[in-house]
Amino acid sequence: MRTATITRQTAETDISVTINLDGTGQYDNQTGVGFFDHMLDQLSRHALIDMTVRATGDLHIDDHHTVEDVGIALGQALSQALGDKKGIRRYGSCHLAMDDAQVRCALDLSARPYLICNLDLPFGKIGTFDTELVREFFQALSTHGGITLHIDKLHGFNAHHIAEAAFKSVARALREAVETDPRKADAIPSTKGAL
Repeated sequence: MRTATITRQTAETDISVTINLDGTGQYDNQTGVGFFDHMLDQLSRHALIDMTVRATGDLHIDDHHTVEDVGIALGQALSQALGDKKGIRRYGSCHLAMDDAQVRCALDLSARPYLICNLDLPFGKIGTFDTELVREFFQALSTHGGITLHIDKLHGFNAHHIAEAAFKSVARALREAVETDPRKADAIPSTKGAL
């Protein structure tokens, strides 16, 4: 079973993340940050990764620590669930359209974290959610999941649509990358023999 549970407790947050890479996209995400929960739901549903997230954080300050720490824990859970990465496709990509927005994602489960995030969100807030936290989440996910992650906005003027298209695009690329490659299910997808 390609599953993992990560707990992370700091003076700022208390996080629990459980995932199943071979799920059907079932989710139950409760972070106290409404828009972020909506984005995590999209990530789970479109990656077909079952996901349960529980987070309590210092929301009286702002949402930053909660969003970042969930990204850290989710990245760690992905890394743990993938194990030695034998048999995975490793790479994934997606061009995703959502109304006015089109976002492209390409990723590599390389164990070499690197983030390129060109979303250029046009407003500072989506409801009460700080749009800069979209990048913070993906930075934490990339760093702690060992993911080379490139996300680019090609079109879009509605911040909600751009952010949601980004999460869905990453989800679809992740779905592709974690799938078992039927032609090489017994091999690590690297000429080095390790990832």
